[in-house]
Amino acid sequence: MNDISGKKTAPRAVVTGATSGLGRELAVQLARRGWRVAVTGRRPDALKETAALVNAAGGEALLLVGSVTEDDEVRGHYAAIRAAWGGLDCAILNAGVSDETDARKFSAELVRWTFDANVLGVARWMEAVLPGMIAQGSGVIAGVASLAAFRGLPKSGAYCASKAALLTLLESSRVDLRGTGVEVVTVCPGFVKSEITDRNDPRSMPFLMETTDGAAAILRGIDARRRVVHFPWPLSYPMKYLVPAIPDFAYDWLASKLKGLRKKRPSAEGAARSAGERR
Repeated sequence: MNDISGKKTAPRAVVTGATSGLGRELAVQLARRGWRVAVTGRRPDALKETAALVNAAGGEALLLVGSVTEDDEVRGHYAAIRAAWGGLDCAILNAGVSDETDARKFSAELVRWTFDANVLGVARWMEAVLPGMIAQGSGVIAGVASLAAFRGLPKSGAYCASKAALLTLLESSRVDLRGTGVEVVTVCPGFVKSEITDRNDPRSMPFLMETTDGAAAILRGIDARRRVVHFPWPLSYPMKYLVPAIPDFAYDWLASKLKGLRKKRPSAEGAARSAGERR
């Protein structure tokens, strides 16, 4: 099987935030290709379901319960992967959180919480896996950002800022890693069905994709080693190329018209934070 790793036998991947949504579907689709897949997440029961699906799909699951926000847990998870498989060929760093933010009720704690998962959660895994990948001269880091990285959306300040930071972190790392054999892919999805998008007003999510289609698009982009994987194209091309070019005064007026569409129902902050490993 010649895909992400270029190897023909039992390649090895980790998928973070694999308890549901894109993370779970990515793990299952890799398993159908014959991959060994380490799955991480904070909810043991949901993660066990993912691991069972991976095994049923023909892969080999390694179940690792824990959070990307904990240094010791990330290091322990990678140590378990090395002990079981010797290393990794691909790390799909998908875990992330999202909750509504409003500058009229600004919360530095909510910004910290968002960055801890969405940016530092990726950074912790990169710190863990990159030495081994560099030593073996191959590997892929795929970080899941968002189309929200390209402009500040209403009531999404913390999320948009975290994804913009992740976008530039991955871009800089990609440049630094040239010549090492390790490649960095930045994934910028639009709206994909998940526990988090279930809270949104459908009118605020144009071109909402099925989870299976979103995961397939990500894996196609990684297979092709695209620097930035963005989809679906009717939304991603305007968001990446046109919306950033809108003059600020016009953008402010247009974006303000979307403020009332952000949530179809309010989320309890605790529930959002416990369910928020991804997407």
